[in-house]
Amino acid sequence: MSARKLGASLAVAAVLAVSTAANAASVIPAPQSLTYVHGHFTVSAARTVYTGSASDVQRIGEYFSALLRDSGGPPLAVRPGEGAGGITFRLDPQGDPARESYRIEVTPSQVTVSARTADGLFYGAVSLWQLCTPAGAQSVRLPALMLKDAPRLRWRGLMLDSARHFQPPEFILRYLDWMALHKLNVFSWHLTDDQAWRLEIKKYPRLTAVGAWRVPAGRAAQLDIDPATGSPRLYGGFYSQEDVRRIVARAAERHITIVPEIDLPGHSTAAIVAYPQLGVRDAAPTPPAVPSDWGIYPNLVNVEEPTFAFLEAVLDELMALFPGPYVNLGGDEAVKDQWRASAATQARMRDLKVPNEAALQGYFTARLGKYLNEHGRRLVGWDEILEGGVPEDAVVISWRGADGAIHAASAGHDTVLAPDPSLYFDNRQGGGPGEPPGRGRVLSVEDVYRFEALPGALAGDHAHLLGIQANLWTEHVRTEERVAYMTYPRAAALAEVAWSSDAVRSWPHFRTRLKEQLARYQRLGITYSADAFAPARHVAPGARHMSQDLKTCSDQLVLNLEDDAPLEGPRAIFLIDVMDPCWIFPKVDLGRGGSLLTVAVGQVPFNFQLGHDVESIHLNPPASAAGELEVRLDGCSAAAVAVLPLAPATGNDTVTRLPSVHLPGRSGRHDLCFRFTQARLDLMWALDWVQVAR
Repeated sequence: MSARKLGASLAVAAVLAVSTAANAASVIPAPQSLTYVHGHFTVSAARTVYTGSASDVQRIGEYFSALLRDSGGPPLAVRPGEGAGGITFRLDPQGDPARESYRIEVTPSQVTVSARTADGLFYGAVSLWQLCTPAGAQSVRLPALMLKDAPRLRWRGLMLDSARHFQPPEFILRYLDWMALHKLNVFSWHLTDDQAWRLEIKKYPRLTAVGAWRVPAGRAAQLDIDPATGSPRLYGGFYSQEDVRRIVARAAERHITIVPEIDLPGHSTAAIVAYPQLGVRDAAPTPPAVPSDWGIYPNLVNVEEPTFAFLEAVLDELMALFPGPYVNLGGDEAVKDQWRASAATQARMRDLKVPNEAALQGYFTARLGKYLNEHGRRLVGWDEILEGGVPEDAVVISWRGADGAIHAASAGHDTVLAPDPSLYFDNRQGGGPGEPPGRGRVLSVEDVYRFEALPGALAGDHAHLLGIQANLWTEHVRTEERVAYMTYPRAAALAEVAWSSDAVRSWPHFRTRLKEQLARYQRLGITYSADAFAPARHVAPGARHMSQDLKTCSDQLVLNLEDDAPLEGPRAIFLIDVMDPCWIFPKVDLGRGGSLLTVAVGQVPFNFQLGHDVESIHLNPPASAAGELEVRLDGCSAAAVAVLPLAPATGNDTVTRLPSVHLPGRSGRHDLCFRFTQARLDLMWALDWVQVAR
């Protein structure tokens, strides 16, 4: 080969030294395009970050430097102005007009991050941080490259329920920091529900003085007497207005919009307990205290003029705290029985010329939506608001599958996809017994990654699809650590689905990049699921099988429920179908000589508001006051082959190992069915573990 041809070949090889696919770099979410060229730039403590003169750019440069240092990278000085041989952040008025787009150029002599807007420049800083931190080294050899990026969707959200369980303000600040690392830009904050009102409203102090506190469900909590009051100790908390201002400021620094949610007209029991005049006047009385049951309560606020004045005053204070364009007023699961049975409400409907209760909710929603519009805000609601008519500019979050989003978009409403179960992060990430409490379904990282953000009916015309959002309801997610565990690493998959185009997304490549992201989580102290990629659990014959290793007899309302005791320290977690508490231990080798069965059981409070559905829960009648655990062979309707009395466990609020019993010998393998007997549903028995030994 001639020297000229060799030189040309080397020049081409220099440009195409590595694949131009975006997946080649450890950036999550995958960028739109990435091309490597010849050479490299070494990032070390000797380098300087230059930020020009704009305050936004200086803040972003300082954020990048601090993040790099905190995740094990080199400490970099940050200076205003321009300079050679360093890392420059720059706003470029001639850059890509897309609002959140950015560009990173790495040459052997410098690194430049540019964007037309501060949003884009911030996301460029996040991507550069990822490029610089694959291993947390103090000196990083960064390959020369050109990276161009812009998001697929505008609304890339996480919803956190702070009503069912309160997370301290410091945790919310960290949660926003973690969202920013994934270019997630909408934090939907569920602040009120039946079980609590968490936002301080100065005009109505009882909303938090009363509404933010409850006694947890279960006998253990009832017996935990506060010596200061002589009553069971209250659990809860609320966000002061000063807390909210700090949180809103942090969100702005992280380029995140907060969408506060005040759930109305249903899910309002805590507010009605605090201010009974908000309730339906001639309805069944509300509980005397904030309740601890999960599910759907029948309590609705009324639609009288004083209630609208009350709610508008609440919205005034809320809007003064949250500057974002959106306010979520809920609208979900508003059971209309109280309105239907109330003579006062029916008279109000006639005065308003409203034909039915669904239309009354439409009037309620439209009126508050109009008030928000007058103050420069847009109403957001769950997809039920479509049933009674909805303000023209309302944003509909579709949680009951994709149909709500399709319906909303076809009617001209902006919409967000947040369907159950596909984007419900209170589902387990893995099937092992180490998973924290939550819904019983397993929603893996891969399940989230393969979510279709543009379903068929929206794919052709998705102008009204703002984006997607994952919801983390916290009925069963009691602690901050578990909130983080349930969120990550699934939030990384969510981020890539929301940001990256189909052309650059690849599950195998994502898994490779995620390994380095998990290492970053460890260096930053972010808790994440250890079960996310764990192999299927194998339990040896004769060993203990936890309830999570067994099968439920049906799949109606399967939950991974935490014991209510002890009050301090670890608690047992039971997988149980609340509607059909029954377990199958499949294919057990009983042997001809029989086997020894040992079982450990626990109790959980039956704190579920299921309406008329509770009548369909079948209870086997007990033979004794304490009840029994019945064991059947090859079918739950067969005769019992063993009965274990529950009397030894009735006085124990934690797990009890029952006395072992012998099972009859059988050739081959057989399914064992376990079902408890009990007369009432004031508590539920649950299996903790089962062991069959030869």
